[in-house]
Amino acid sequence: MSPRRSAQRFWRDPALPFLEARRVTDGRRVCYARHSHETFSIGAITGGVSTYWNQGHEETVAPGSVVVMNPGEVHACNPIDDRPWSYDMLYLDAAWLAALQHELGTPAHLDFAMFATRSCGLPALYRGLTALCDTLLDPDATRLARETEATAFGVEMQRRLSPRTRLAGDDPRGLRRAADFIDAHCTEAIGLDDICRAADLSRSYLVRRFKAHYGLTPHAFLTDRRIRLGRDALRRGQPIAEVAMDCGFADQAHFQRTFKRLLAATPGQYAQSLATTR
Repeated sequence: MSPRRSAQRFWRDPALPFLEARRVTDGRRVCYARHSHETFSIGAITGGVSTYWNQGHEETVAPGSVVVMNPGEVHACNPIDDRPWSYDMLYLDAAWLAALQHELGTPAHLDFAMFATRSCGLPALYRGLTALCDTLLDPDATRLARETEATAFGVEMQRRLSPRTRLAGDDPRGLRRAADFIDAHCTEAIGLDDICRAADLSRSYLVRRFKAHYGLTPHAFLTDRRIRLGRDALRRGQPIAEVAMDCGFADQAHFQRTFKRLLAATPGQYAQSLATTR
């Protein structure tokens, strides 16, 4: 196996569909464009240093750092001057986490309660995250061991991370309508006027305010949603060429370039790595 291919591993198990993991042992070539996930994402920097950008806030993170990304938050982590860095990442289904939060006392009528914490250096959280990734990647670990440790880590997160207080006007209604329209029609060839009509916004307001609020232009937001759909389809074992067409890309090459730019792995690498864990 080549060094580049072995520098990162993905883990996913159909028996535990709420959870996915990624371990990168040499991240010098693992570069991300700004993107988001429908899942809750949390990572531990295990070696070296990197930049971490989340919703307009940028910092340098080092070993012992934990980075936190709520569902939908635009973010990116990247190497510094080709220096080695490594990390573990967990992607947790928001509905699964919300159910756990309800068990811990969050009102049942509320959806997933987001966190205010973007990064921290809490040793207990760092140890729990890396230990969970060790267990997930251990071929001898049982489903019960993995699920028990994942639940324990979810409880620890709820104890350690600061909750986010939602402010009035935090998500302007017109921009939310625009985002929802893009989300619903992301595989189609929509234009700016289509979005503006659906959201009842002027083009100048949409272009000016959308990126300020979501961290992405409307076009980048659409591309991000297409890649989310593509990632889900690859998890289900759908052929790459078919995924590319279903997700609105001109061809397979365009899909592959975009997937790698946003997720720092090709669709083939992602699909093959998942296949080895099934």
